[in-house]
Amino acid sequence: MARRSLLLVVLVLFKFSSCCLDPPEAYRFTGAVCRLTYPAAVVLNEKTTQVIEAAFQHARYPVVEGERSVGLGTINYGFHNLEIHNLSIGKSEFELKENVGIGMTISNVSAVFKGTLNYGYGSWLVSVKQSVEFEVVSQIDLGINPKLYCGKGRVAADTSDCYLTFHKLKLLLHGDRDPGLLKRAFTDIVTFTVKLVVKSQDQAEQFLSDGSIGVDISVTSYPIIKTNYIESYHKGLVTYNQSTSDMSHSVFHPSQLSEERMLYFWFSDDLLNSLLGAIHKDGRFVRNISGAELTDLFQTELSSPRPELLSKWLSSEAPVLQARSVLSVATHLQSTPEGTSVQAVAGVELLQEGQDDPLLYFETDVAVTVQASYAEKKLILMATGQNVSITKVSTSDGATEIANSLRVYLQEAVEKMGIPKVISYLEPEITAVMDEHGLNLFDIINPIVTHQNGYVVVQLDFGFPQHLLVEFLKRTLE
Repeated sequence: MARRSLLLVVLVLFKFSSCCLDPPEAYRFTGAVCRLTYPAAVVLNEKTTQVIEAAFQHARYPVVEGERSVGLGTINYGFHNLEIHNLSIGKSEFELKENVGIGMTISNVSAVFKGTLNYGYGSWLVSVKQSVEFEVVSQIDLGINPKLYCGKGRVAADTSDCYLTFHKLKLLLHGDRDPGLLKRAFTDIVTFTVKLVVKSQDQAEQFLSDGSIGVDISVTSYPIIKTNYIESYHKGLVTYNQSTSDMSHSVFHPSQLSEERMLYFWFSDDLLNSLLGAIHKDGRFVRNISGAELTDLFQTELSSPRPELLSKWLSSEAPVLQARSVLSVATHLQSTPEGTSVQAVAGVELLQEGQDDPLLYFETDVAVTVQASYAEKKLILMATGQNVSITKVSTSDGATEIANSLRVYLQEAVEKMGIPKVISYLEPEITAVMDEHGLNLFDIINPIVTHQNGYVVVQLDFGFPQHLLVEFLKRTLE
């Protein structure tokens, strides 16, 4: 009964699908890797009771209909409004079996299944139809040794090696506590159907998306199971406007991950670059600054004096500063041990309300090194400007000497005002995207982001506070 629910928390961390190669062959096609270590599995097993209870509490079960031949006639039946109540678990144990699977034993599981049973019996002689409320009271032990394999283009769990021992199985039909022969025939049908319905609760998402941008996280190989961890390999292909990025020269190797922390995520520069490029092409790097926010921005002290003409423009009626990435120039990202370097060209214009022509327009070529961290459920970015240059300046009056006098000031303004301002926008927006996918529902402990040549590793420990666990599973099963 509980096997799909117990596997849910593990499998939801490993989104399975697509064709599968042997791991060494799949490495160069791998854009993202997830490693779940033994300490994490211990935490998951400790929370087995809450996982199963929360999963069954929030799962929605389909209507099940069918028929069965009995004697000279046919029984037609349907089960509606199936619910599971009073679920309790005595004990749960597990073992990671290297290159084999996961050994699980769940003892003394008690539950009550409730629903509506519609049935009818028809033959050449008689026709009977009836609808009753039913309960199935059960108490079982479950042993299961799931093996992860690749079949029909996706990785699945083979649960054929299992046993199910019923200590109690009793059918109660409301309104008639002493059912006749016809109703007793439904005991086997109900028991069998309940197993099928519970087994059908299998969720596996293969595609993450935000607007027109998507990331294919289907696997490139079957998961590796060691005595100390489970590891899965994912494509990490970015899709945008019906085009898909390429992933064929990944630098991943298992030695790049350790086993000290509970959970590891590995991301290739190819994945991060493609994602950055899609966001750039989608025109998301645009921001308007006006009013008090604009005034406060230019209160930042710089060593270069502010040109009088710029002060005049800023004091004009309702000035608006618009910053955006220049679409004709591609952005680029590269990770090294010092951090992740991002190169981009931004266009900035200062407008006056009601006018189409900008008072000031300039383009800046920026290279920054970014270090990322995560604390109190918020993304934190530390950016250091490596190179800032002003490549183009134009003003409303077209005076070249005025434009040249602005360059020195604008270069310092971009480095000390512009870059921090952009970071202040990116942090909450990226955090919001991560929260939409449920990251804030986990109790993340001491996460560390490590930048290396061609990839980024995120390592962390985690916990499952009860309220977060219930909310996470509620979303997963909706």
